[in-house]
Amino acid sequence: MTYMKEYYTKIIEALNTISEKEDKEIASAAKSMATAVMNGNSIYLFGASHAGIIAEDAFYRAGGFALFNPIFSPSLMLNVEPVTQTSKLERLEGYGDILLDSKPVKKGDVLFIHSVSGRNAVAIDMALTAKERGMKVICLTNLEYSKQVTSRHSSGYRLFELSDIVIDNGGEPGDAVVSIDLLTQKVAPISTIVGSYTIHSIVLKMIEIFEEAGTDIPIFRSANIDGGDDYNSQLFEKYKDQIHYM
Repeated sequence: MTYMKEYYTKIIEALNTISEKEDKEIASAAKSMATAVMNGNSIYLFGASHAGIIAEDAFYRAGGFALFNPIFSPSLMLNVEPVTQTSKLERLEGYGDILLDSKPVKKGDVLFIHSVSGRNAVAIDMALTAKERGMKVICLTNLEYSKQVTSRHSSGYRLFELSDIVIDNGGEPGDAVVSIDLLTQKVAPISTIVGSYTIHSIVLKMIEIFEEAGTDIPIFRSANIDGGDDYNSQLFEKYKDQIHYM
């Protein structure tokens, strides 16, 4: 089997696993988010460094859910120089509190955190503070990986131990999945692919709930299709109390 074929096989295996074994957790996440929206609450997405790609992928895009509010920090994104700064800051205790304080979060809101290892302080800080404020915390993590590592937070918690709903990405410790003959380090991570599948699957489950309830479904249209800008502007106006990234 070629390396590329092995990677493809691993991806398919992971997608099948999360589709079959995590279906209940995905449905629970969707129910929590849909309920929050229908109650007038807000949904926030967070991830540091590469984990933050899922938040970028999910918000403000054609066919995407309009009420996802990302929590971004320039210092935790991959365009910072030196890029090693992201690793230092995601381990800085107290930084997650600062980031959460930058948003108008309130009781009943939902916070979705993507962290593959679930060990770093920024995500754990954020989860702890969110729960103190009466928010529901949902995490996407790698349980096998996270259970093998120690927390980098003074509380000793890992993210899965603080979350109300835990979705396991079914990956391998270290995230990369392809063994190379001449290397001790595996190559080709899968968490981004699995993460994108997961967040968009949650959206599809939410849509089923909205359909059953007979409520509006706030999904963006492409800005590159005639009428798209006008339609999206109407969404911004209608849901301005639940959209906090404008």
